[in-house]
Amino acid sequence: MIDGMINCSILKRAGEKGLVEIHLHNLRDYTTDKWRRVDDYPFGGEAGMVIQVEPVDRALSALKSEREYDEVIYTSPDGETFNQPMANRMSLLNSIIILCGHYKGIDYRIREHLITKEISVGDYVLTGGELAAAVMADAIVRLIPGAIGDEQSALSDSFQDNLLAPPVYTRPAEYKGWKVPDILLSGHERKIAEWRLQQAQERTARLRPDLLE
Repeated sequence: MIDGMINCSILKRAGEKGLVEIHLHNLRDYTTDKWRRVDDYPFGGEAGMVIQVEPVDRALSALKSEREYDEVIYTSPDGETFNQPMANRMSLLNSIIILCGHYKGIDYRIREHLITKEISVGDYVLTGGELAAAVMADAIVRLIPGAIGDEQSALSDSFQDNLLAPPVYTRPAEYKGWKVPDILLSGHERKIAEWRLQQAQERTARLRPDLLE
């Protein structure tokens, strides 16, 4: 799932430019079980399967022996909600590990002793954390200078400064009687900037008032 994501679009181009390295690791490669199992039934009789502590510890120990990591992140629905300010901060880090949650979860001792940050991409449950990890990787990598063609574009995205982005338009200036706002055709940079800010504030207040609290 993640392999397809990192081999297209911005993630692929950033890798080809040498701006980022993304390595995928299979926990099954770090188990001593002859069937390469990494999960087992939970103590106490609860339904579902749980990722074992040993293969995760072995994997993290192997990775940490090669380099230092700023964060060891676990994707979990009960983690801190991922947002743009968090992506901004993480884009400045040198190296991170993302451990994808799966099944019923992971042995809690992993979270107690090996994880430095727990992150959720929303208040819902996915089959596994791979999609969450891919979302985070894309949001982080696109902020690295040089990853996208126009770096100013990333700075004007929604959620920067806790505002939704203002409306955008392109040619033609009129289509089926639907017109582009005159101010955008005026060439008056200050007034255009004021209009964009006003629109961003209005859209945020209407669609996401929680961002303004």
